[in-house]
Amino acid sequence: MGSMVTGSMLYDLEQCRNRPWMDRYADPTLRDAVSPFVELLWRRGRMHEDDVIAAIKAEAILNLRVAPLEQREGLTFQAMARREPLIYGGRISADDLLGEPDILRLEGNGYVPGDIKSGAGEEAGASRGDRKPKVDYGVQLALYVDVLERLGRSSGRRAFVWDVNGEEVPYDLSLKRGPRSPSLWETYIDDLAQARAIIAKSLHPGSAYGGVCKQCWWLSACIEALEASDDLTLLPEVGRSRREPLLAHVGSIAEFAAAPVEQFFDDKGKSVLKGLGPDSIRKFHARAVLRTSGGKQYLKSDPGLPDRPLELFFDIETDPLRDHCYLHGFIERRSGENATETFYAFFSDDPNRDGERGAFAAAWAYVQSRRPCAIYFYSKYERTWWRALQERFPDVCSAADIEELFADPSTVDLFEIVSRHTEWPTRDHSIKTLATYLGFKWRDAHPSGAASIEWYERFLEGDPYAKERILAYNEDDCRATRVLLDEIRNLQPAQVAGI
Repeated sequence: MGSMVTGSMLYDLEQCRNRPWMDRYADPTLRDAVSPFVELLWRRGRMHEDDVIAAIKAEAILNLRVAPLEQREGLTFQAMARREPLIYGGRISADDLLGEPDILRLEGNGYVPGDIKSGAGEEAGASRGDRKPKVDYGVQLALYVDVLERLGRSSGRRAFVWDVNGEEVPYDLSLKRGPRSPSLWETYIDDLAQARAIIAKSLHPGSAYGGVCKQCWWLSACIEALEASDDLTLLPEVGRSRREPLLAHVGSIAEFAAAPVEQFFDDKGKSVLKGLGPDSIRKFHARAVLRTSGGKQYLKSDPGLPDRPLELFFDIETDPLRDHCYLHGFIERRSGENATETFYAFFSDDPNRDGERGAFAAAWAYVQSRRPCAIYFYSKYERTWWRALQERFPDVCSAADIEELFADPSTVDLFEIVSRHTEWPTRDHSIKTLATYLGFKWRDAHPSGAASIEWYERFLEGDPYAKERILAYNEDDCRATRVLLDEIRNLQPAQVAGI
């Protein structure tokens, strides 16, 4: 794969520290098949890029994408020398850095790079003011700026993204992302050093289990290696960063479980592990003990669940690339009797704001018609999206309405209940993992939110069965939430469970 550091390599490094190593040095026959969702991302990315470029008048942009790859770098340098205002599909390099920015735009005496992205240009947030530039996009753009600086063609440490909403999102690479967070440029410098070390084989980050693994083609190979080594990241919430301080003392889950928890504290009861407080150490140690003992899930403390005769189990489906919520699904149960379960779905048949508003308004009216009731969902995703939808469609309900709904003690995020009040002998606390562990089965062979997005694309393309598949998947997600709730209500404290 050569010795050049590329923007895509830095993007992958931000997604997973081990991905660039695996892509370069692992046996390619160990790769999983590319999922339909990832193929959709690639296809949609190409289509979106074509649409963006087509919207620009042909005379306003120099298109180098049509040139043979081996000629593009020379053509790009010539175009910059004659000060072309917009260059599409260029290729630039300096030293060991190679970049392929989608756009190079002349500003002042130099160029500003930009990428065309088929997703949102910023991280999701409850409101516009909460959103920040994406780090994985930022390090890519920073490499382009670095190359331009080395070539004497830069117009400053700034860049931009043209995103799926048709917005130009500015990236100030020198701006701190938060009071304690580095700038994108500082992150880029760190990532560049790691990428060079990986290329030189002086650094092998190694596998670590996390949420980002699910769409990676190295998932099976990495899980096999992690299980063989009894890796600490197979404990929920440990991850790569929390594993590092633990590795100075224990090398596996079994070693962690066998070690007395007191060894991780000093004489004053303070943690000796950098970045891990006493509560986290005790929590992870308890999970190691549970995993190695063959024990079952148990209750740590009373979750204080509401007791209402009517219960709603709530799940949404969204397409982040379109920034579109296309389904709000509810299972309604009365008096705790599963035989009373009824599924209600509010679907956006059109991937536009009118379709999205209609589905949200119908879902909001449905919830209001059922209150007072208990409402259960899993993770803050639903709350975050409903806040965003309220901002987008303030005629449907007010911000105060949304806050009152989610502040109601009868509206419960079961993920918070699982995290704070229970322990499970599983590698993570996703609803798929927990419900599957409890014996629940989705009707679809490959259920996931990513798959649902791909099915929605098929629905929009005219597939008559895709909508049924989406609705069945969402109904199963709602029912899985109910299965989890019922299990939590039946859990025993650790001492009663024999842990």
